[in-house]
Amino acid sequence: MNKLAIVVPCYNEEAVLRSTIESLSLLLDEMIPEKDLCPDSYILFVDDGSTDRTWDIISENNKTNKYVRGIKLAGNVGHQNALIAGLMETKSSCDMAISIDADLQDDEQAMKEMIDYYNRGCDIVYGVRSSRETDTFFKRFTAQTFYRFQRKLGIDSIYNHADYRLMSKKAIEALSEYKERNLFLRGLIPSMGFKYECVYYERKKRMAGVSKYTPRKMIGFALDGITSFSVRPMSIIVASGILMIIVSIIALGYSIFRKVRGEVVPGWTSLMLSVWIIGGILTMSIGVVGQYVAKTYIETKERPRYFVDEKLTEADDEKD
Repeated sequence: MNKLAIVVPCYNEEAVLRSTIESLSLLLDEMIPEKDLCPDSYILFVDDGSTDRTWDIISENNKTNKYVRGIKLAGNVGHQNALIAGLMETKSSCDMAISIDADLQDDEQAMKEMIDYYNRGCDIVYGVRSSRETDTFFKRFTAQTFYRFQRKLGIDSIYNHADYRLMSKKAIEALSEYKERNLFLRGLIPSMGFKYECVYYERKKRMAGVSKYTPRKMIGFALDGITSFSVRPMSIIVASGILMIIVSIIALGYSIFRKVRGEVVPGWTSLMLSVWIIGGILTMSIGVVGQYVAKTYIETKERPRYFVDEKLTEADDEKD
């Protein structure tokens, strides 16, 4: 029998958490006999510094639900760090772990197929959205652009995959060897090279509450994904600089030619446009370089990614 842990990062999820606990508990009830899982399989909720009743709900259910366990982080450290905290917690107590967001927009029934692939020898199974029809045009466009841009930069990622995946104990132990602070698991895990497969599903609408991924967080997440796995933006900056030098030389030659012919034109508009374009490129270039310098600065400090404030372990004997 294989022991499964379902890892659920949570941040202010009181609106959906009770429903999530019920759905995942019923799913484990089905899968334990159906997939020959160990009866000690469990759900690990990781409270990422929530300010609502998320931890209270986890604590209450830990007393009455045999599947529910939890860890409370000392502060809000972000989705990726909360997820890695949950995975590291499970690596010594399970044979495989499946990570899923608390809103259950990702179809939890796909876990059954993930386990089938695990039994066939896959160490990683990715949950992949079969379509983005439920997204707004803006979100669909930006997501697809981001994935394509990653590909252009040479970043190995799974198209339309978020953080819904199964990982074997071997894969989790390998992941623990990565000590970097700037985490982008969607790019990091595919780079590990383990045998993998994909399971496709339709994403559901959110049951309640609102998404915690604000536009600001999404932009920051995208920047982390790009700068954590590729130095190609630096090469683009160099190429842009060379191009601007070439353009400047051509413009200089053209200006001299017009001067010799006596065709001097005030040219205020073209001059201002040139200044703004070059200024914009320089500002962007400095910003990109700054991102890499900042990440290097953070990595050299070697500070812990998170601290666990409280832990709720396995069920008591009195639980059903």
